[in-house]
Formats: sequence, C-alpha cells, structure tokens
Amino acid sequence: MTAATPATPATPATPAEKLTVYAAGLVQGITLVTFPAASTIFTSPASYGLSASQYGIMFVPQVVAAITASLAGAWLAGRLGWRMVYLGGLAANLASMALLVASFSVMTDQAAAYPILLAATAFLGMGFGLTVPAVNTFTAEFHPGAVDRSVLVLNALLGLGTALAPVFVAIFVGLGAWVGLPILAAALLAGLLAMSLRLPLRATTAPTSPTSPTSPAGPGSPARHGIPGRFWAFGAFAVLYGFCETMNGNWSQIDLTSLRVSATIASLTLTVFWAMVTAGRVLFAAIGRWVPGRLAYHVLPFVLAVAFALVAILPAGAAWAGAAAFGLAGLGCSALLPLTISFGQERLTAMSASAAGGVIASYQLGYGLAAFGVGPLRAAGLTLPEIYGASAGLAVLLGVLSFAIALHRPSPSSLHPRPAGHHGSRPATSQQANVTTSFTDDEL
Repeated sequence: MTAATPATPATPATPAEKLTVYAAGLVQGITLVTFPAASTIFTSPASYGLSASQYGIMFVPQVVAAITASLAGAWLAGRLGWRMVYLGGLAANLASMALLVASFSVMTDQAAAYPILLAATAFLGMGFGLTVPAVNTFTAEFHPGAVDRSVLVLNALLGLGTALAPVFVAIFVGLGAWVGLPILAAALLAGLLAMSLRLPLRATTAPTSPTSPTSPAGPGSPARHGIPGRFWAFGAFAVLYGFCETMNGNWSQIDLTSLRVSATIASLTLTVFWAMVTAGRVLFAAIGRWVPGRLAYHVLPFVLAVAFALVAILPAGAAWAGAAAFGLAGLGCSALLPLTISFGQERLTAMSASAAGGVIASYQLGYGLAAFGVGPLRAAGLTLPEIYGASAGLAVLLGVLSFAIALHRPSPSSLHPRPAGHHGSRPATSQQANVTTSFTDDEL
C-alpha cells in the first residue's frame, strides 16, 4: 500500500478555527447522549409514558439517518466542501434539540409527542453523521504536525460531552425542569453555528471515508476490489461491540431505576460509564508503549464480560455497586472500537480507504440492535438483568473474535486512527512498514 501525501491548507488555521472545532466535538458529545440520558423521562408514566419497545424504536431513525448522512456527507464534501457539510450537521443537531424541546409541551399526549421524538432522533443521526467526519478532517488539517495528538484531544472532548449530558439531566431533573438539557444544548449549538459561520474553515483533503473512533458515522466508498473476506471478522466484532456499548449507554438508567435506584443516581451512573470510556481511551493511548494495543484488545472484552455479569446480579437499591459495575463496563468498552478501526486500516490493505467506514457501519448496526431490540425482548418476558447476563456471553465472544483478528499481529501504531488522507503525513515506522507489506490483497 502506498501512503498518500495529504494536502496542506494554503493558509494556516487560526486559533479561533482550532478552538471552534474542538468546541464542536464537546457540544456534539452532549447532544448525542441527550436522548439516552433522558431515558427515564421518556419511559415515565408521568411524562411521555413510552413502553420499552417504543423507547427502543425511537432510535431507529437515528441509526438510518446517521448512516445515510455520512454516505451523503462524503459526496457533498466533494462538491460543496467540508465547511458546508459541517454547518449542515450543526443545523441538523440544532433542529433535533428544537424538536425535543417542542415535544415537551405535548409530552402527555403520546400521539402528538411520539412523531416529534422520531423526527428529533432522525435529525440527531443526520447531524452526527455529517458533523463528526467533518470535525475529524478539520482537526487533522489544522494540526499537520500533530495529527495523532489533535485527533485524540478531539475525541476526548467528544467523550467528555457524552459524560456531561447525564450530569446536566440530573441537575435539571433536580430543579424540576429536565427540558433544560435540550435547551442548553440548543443554545450551545446556536452559538457554535453563529461562530462557525464567521470562519473560513478550509479543508483541502479529498473526502473519502469518515474515521471517528467514537461516532456512529457511516461507510465510505466501497473498495475498488470488493470486500476482502477478512473484513467480516472485523464487521462481526464491531456489531457485537455496538450491541454491548449500547446496552450500557441506552439501558443502564432504566435497569437501575427498576432496582429502585433514584433517577439522579442512575443519571450519574451513566456519566460514570461514559467518563470511563473516554478515560480508558486516553489511558491506553498514553501507555501504549508499555501495554501494547493487541494486549488491551484481548483483555478488555473479558473485563466487559465481568462487568455485565455484575450488572446482572445487582440487588435492589445497590446504587454504588451499580455505578462501579457500569464504570467497569466503560473501561471494558473504552479502547475496543478505535483499536478495531486501527487494526482494520493497517490489516485490510485491499480496502484501506474504506475499512474505517465499514467498521463504523457495522458498529452502527450493533447499536441499532441493542437500542430497539431490547424492547421486544422485554415484551416477550425477559428482564433487563437476564439480558445483561446474556450480554456477558456476547462479550466473551468478542474476546474470542479479538484473537481471530489480532493474534500474532503487531499492535497498531496508534490507538486513535487518523482521518482518511492523513495516514502518510509522517514517515511510517518499521512496525507500520511491516504491517503494510506483510499482507497482500490475495492473502486478505
């Protein structure tokens, strides 16, 4: 595989541009988790009164729109530029929060509120699918001498946003006005959009496939030579991972409140989960010299399995034990998706440009299966603890797949993969050279 030389912006990015893109990552993280963070509101008989199945189906438009938007985003970026894609993504996110706020006025009228919620999640998926690949591209372009560090910072900020959303929900619920969270998110998005409209936000990298390790973006263009057989192991891993992550991100609060844990503590537990996901990614990126990525890839699925087993046996009222169990689940999830993308980019040389997109699309499928598949399982008589117990088995299967993908392979050169078009911005290490020459298209 021949490394491509990335284009460099004719005019260096200003500090305002750099800070705005980082702020977009933070605000996007808050926006993304707004709906799961308010899960107890949506299912409360005193509020929206949604059943488990209705709550799960609410995320179907988000999944479909996220994949569609990311596919269209690359096409649009080639014609309108990444700036317009980014601005369109912010506008879609703002529309999502505005619709969520609007649903508040009719929340006790389910026939009126539910269609608004479905439209809101669709705009959220569209906004995320457009915004995240754009900000990853901008970050790499604006820091040509420190691509790895800048992408790590961006994704850490995005993760910080996901951890903050449940905290804000807990605060606003305590004040008796949970709708304050989407109002806050809308205000942040409006300010960010106003600031961004004043900036040039130039990006000269040709759009290919989005590569954010934390976002549900969609696949890039198909590989010229078709999909290598080895990809399906990566795809299966990403589907299972997406299911496992979403069991924690979308259903933890409902599980805890069913165990008579207060809604405030349940919200803070979701914060613990996302904070541990983010902290784990930063930690494993920092200690990669001593803890190879391949080792983390083999161990973390079993950490996740233990966490699920602990969640499945939580007794009623076990608030702090629940926080510890879901925090352990966050650590178990932390580095798995970015490492899968990194392994895919360095192993699947026949489809390197679209490997990340394929993995993320598979992750999104797993996200959807957990988001709207758990509701029918509960309607069929299964309890959430039983579903968490079964999820422990899926996490063990993740561990088995990790050996199929990475056994006897060198660790990726970076935990956080670079956006497409920036892989060759620095000389390849000897390890990278070994990776790209060890596997031919025929072998894949």
